[in-house]
Amino acid sequence: MIRFSKYIWIYVCISAIVLIPGIYSLFRYGLKPSVDFTGGTLIEMKFTKPVDTSVIENVAKQEQFPMMTVQTIGETAYGIRAGIATDEAITTFQTALANKAGETPEILRKDTVGPILGTELLFKSVVAALLAITAILLYVAYAFKNITFGVSAIIALVHDVLVIFGSFSLFGHFFGIEVDTLFMTAFLTTMSFSVHDTIVIFDRIREYRKKDPRGNIRDISDMALNETMGRSLINSFTIIFMLLALVLMGGESVKWFAIALLIGTITGTYSSPFVATPVVILLDYLGQKKKK
Repeated sequence: MIRFSKYIWIYVCISAIVLIPGIYSLFRYGLKPSVDFTGGTLIEMKFTKPVDTSVIENVAKQEQFPMMTVQTIGETAYGIRAGIATDEAITTFQTALANKAGETPEILRKDTVGPILGTELLFKSVVAALLAITAILLYVAYAFKNITFGVSAIIALVHDVLVIFGSFSLFGHFFGIEVDTLFMTAFLTTMSFSVHDTIVIFDRIREYRKKDPRGNIRDISDMALNETMGRSLINSFTIIFMLLALVLMGGESVKWFAIALLIGTITGTYSSPFVATPVVILLDYLGQKKKK
């Protein structure tokens, strides 16, 4: 039997190495919100051959098009983030680009979100996350008749959330990646996946405690992890391989959504045995010490 509980400090160091850069980036740079949250127009257009981004920027200035940023997507596609633009303004901009580049770009995507809708969407996303965290805490505490399990599950959940948000804060700072509604979908999906794996381990710990109420929590946790580790890894790797295929061979429009899910799946697989379970051991030890 592998004594997982012997290496708790290693798990703490691994989590610290992953979390500290991301948390620093969140406080220093924050996340880079897309027009889904700030309001504006997002356009994706494609040429048959590469066009220098400076050409697009110059055309936008000449036509007084409210462009904020332009980003290369693949070799011949470009993502343009702008203020709220009418269809007429977009058509004029497209025509001017055609005259300058020698070909009419194909519009792949055109989304316009008003500032009020963007603010409402952000508010609802935050509320949904808070409601989900509260519901998970109450459910796990009720199901296991012990608030310790609920608190441990939430700490592991917060760990996973910080990893995802910290990673995308770094991506936003260094690569200009924006967070949109697809990112929020990946974030909420990660929350459910993380707790799902944690509950499986907690359920096995509960079964062993029923058989031996005075048993050492470290021994019980080690037995639970040894029995569930194989199942967790097989389950996670099937998802990881699928997401890797999406990242490597999927389209650019879903690439960062797949990356967010991939990061969430990996950190969720890690946090259940190596964050949630050690927290249960620590809280149980503190509870026993308080009773004595």
